[in-house]
Order: sequence, then C-alpha cells, then structure tokens
Amino acid sequence: MSARPTRYSAIAIALHWAIALCIIAMIPMGIWMTGAISEPGAQALAYRVFQFHKSVGFLILGLTALRIVWRLAHPVPPLPGGMKRWEAFAARATHAAFYGLMLALPLTGWLYVSTGWAVSADRALAVPTSWFGLFSIPHLPWIGEASASLRRTVAFQAMGAHSMLAWAAVALIALHVGAALKHQFIQRDGVLAHMVPGLPQGDAPTAPPPDAWERWLGRCAGLCLVLIIAQAAAIAVTPAPAPQLTTVAQTRPAPVAMQPAAPRQPATGNQAAAWSVDYGASRIAFTGTHSGDGFTGRFERWEGDIRFDPENLAGSRATVLVQVDSARTGDSTQENALEGEEWLDPKGHPVARFESGAFRGLGGDRYEATGTLTLKNASLPVVLPFTFSERDGVATVKGNLKLDRRALDLGMQSDSGGDWVSMDIGVAIEVTAKRMASRS
Repeated sequence: MSARPTRYSAIAIALHWAIALCIIAMIPMGIWMTGAISEPGAQALAYRVFQFHKSVGFLILGLTALRIVWRLAHPVPPLPGGMKRWEAFAARATHAAFYGLMLALPLTGWLYVSTGWAVSADRALAVPTSWFGLFSIPHLPWIGEASASLRRTVAFQAMGAHSMLAWAAVALIALHVGAALKHQFIQRDGVLAHMVPGLPQGDAPTAPPPDAWERWLGRCAGLCLVLIIAQAAAIAVTPAPAPQLTTVAQTRPAPVAMQPAAPRQPATGNQAAAWSVDYGASRIAFTGTHSGDGFTGRFERWEGDIRFDPENLAGSRATVLVQVDSARTGDSTQENALEGEEWLDPKGHPVARFESGAFRGLGGDRYEATGTLTLKNASLPVVLPFTFSERDGVATVKGNLKLDRRALDLGMQSDSGGDWVSMDIGVAIEVTAKRMASRS
C-alpha cells in the first residue's frame, strides 16, 4: 500500500486556486450587477457583466466536475495528528460543503436563467447564454415549456437559493481561510503547505486515516448544510402568486393580421429594366439600442428580384427575400436572442419578404417604394424612401426606414415596454446592381 502524499498534486492545486479565484471574483460581481441592471446609466455595463458572470459560472461547474473526478482518483494529504476529533470532522464537513456549493451555485444560476424570468423586474425576460461568446449553452429543457406562473415561481426560488448560497460561500471561505492561517501561524503544522507550493512542511505527526463512517458523515453533513440553506432561501423568497401575470398577455399588442403577399407580376413588354444585384457590395442593415447602447446588425443572406427604371415607374417592381437566421450583430448573446420564437423565429418563419409594385418620384434622384413587409405572422404596409443613381450601367440605391417592433410582434413577451431594446428599429439598404441586357 503506497504512502499518502505530503501535499496535493500540481493539478489539484491548480484546480483549487482557479476555482477559488473564480468564486471570489463572482461574489462582488453578482452583488454589483444585481443593483446596476435596473439603473439606466449602468444597464449596458451590467448586461455585459451578467453575461460574463454566467460564463464564469459554467467554468466553475466544469472545473468542479473535473476536480471531483481527480479527487476520487488521487489520495489527499493526511490531517495533522494533533487535531481533535471534532476538528477533523469539521474540516471534512467543510470540504464537503465546499464541493456542494461549487456545484449548487452554478446549477441554481443555470436554473434561474432557464426560466426566462427577471426577478429584479418581475417579468418575462428571455436572455440566451453563450460561453465567453464562443458557443451557446442551452437552457434546461423542461422549464422553458412551463407556464408563466411556474417559471416565475421557480425563478424566485432559484435566485433566492443562488443568493443565499453565495453568502454561505462567503462564510465558508472566511472559515476556511481562518483555519488555514491558524494552522500555519499558531499550530505551525504545515497544513497550508499542502496547497501552497514553497511553504515549509510541518513536523507535526499526521492523523491516522478516518474511519469510513467518519468520512461519509462529514460529507453528508456538508451536503446537508448546502441543501438546508438552499431550501430555506427558496421558502423565504417564494412570492405569492402575482395577479399581474395575466397582464403579460393583455398588454402584448395583437400581431398584425397576416395578409397574402402580392403575387409577382407576369413579365410584359411594359416592365422596367431588370438588375443583377452585386451582393458583395450590397447590404441590408438594422440598428437600434440595447441596454442603452447602440447596436448595428446585418443580414448576410438575401436575394432580390429588381426591375426599376426612372422613366418607367409604372412598370417597376421589386421583391426581396431575407433569410432571417442570417442576422448578425457581432454579439453572440444578441444573435441567439434573435433566433428565439418571440423575435425573428427562423425555425417557424425562415424568410422575411418585402414586395413592392408602386414607385413614385420625389424629385431629383429621390424616390419611394410602397410595398408590404411580411415577417413572422405580420404583414405590414411600408414606404421605403430611397435614392437612385446610375453610371455606365451600374446603379447605386440607398434607402432608410424605421420599423416599430410592436407592429411586427418582435420581443413583446420579454420587453413589451422597450426597457431593453428600442421600439424603433432602423433599416438601411445599400444596393449596387448592374443593368441586365434586355431580351429580344
């Protein structure tokens, strides 16, 4: 039988300090962002901190799982022989409680964000999660399909447990640090050297390995402490059913009735000239504000069937089809949110369509197109003002308009008041196209 090591392995030490630094950073971060998320001046920064907080939480969860696996496969240094029996039991219980907290904290946070409910504002708020912007982390599957009242209740319970567990972690950290310093500077038994390379080893005798019942009792005591704190917090903060839940549906504007898109006009001799779009030099962009900060996005995949001639406005028409899953803003969390059912819903409605058969000159190079924008279950009449210039058979078109997302039923469950995302969304088009040779 091999002797127990005198200090933890390099991997165990690295995992210990990595998790410790993450947890210590997370606590003040969580306290600050909880208050700042409701302040207009700090909301944008708090939103970014919240996303970072979630990423670090999942990092803690992964590192903790790795540490548990490593701990089961590698023996740990023995406790000093001079420790009283109750002190050894308390040490083992504290370590078990730490493992429980390192699992329970990120899991309660994951449960909270999966509810799609903001406790601070007491309303639905679906915010996707991406791990440091690299890839998306799905929400827990069962909670997203639950009723609004159940999601609200679970959100308050999860956040209450998450907060109390964080304070329990503060207490355990203080206890753990105090005990380590006591061993290092008062008892001088070298316990701190187990986890801090470079410190001298103590010369105190080591305690014999604990009995099996002592090991399991200590672990159970630590885990029970975590569960008791979490359950007490959940009971303490569970709110009574809120009557205003019914107002979510009542205040949500009814979507514009879906109308069939106008059919394409058959080709006739009176049609205007056709154009071939240079998609590399063209773009469809959108702008707005999110958490007080401006954002700019674009659609990367779209196609246009355009026939336009300033001398033949009556024969001009345009049809533009946009693949809504190609929306990009450069922010992975925003992009994931746009793919949700309450926003662009690419799974249910993959294509947005703009179709116009009515053009009018406004003088000089200015024109406007009156048409229909079809997005999700809404069909909205729009007027697009634009400029048109042509040189050597190459045309440049630029246009801008504003869309009210209430009329298109965009984000009206999570943000019906425009507190997070502006109600007005600007749309800008820049098209470069080459005149196609007319067919004889």
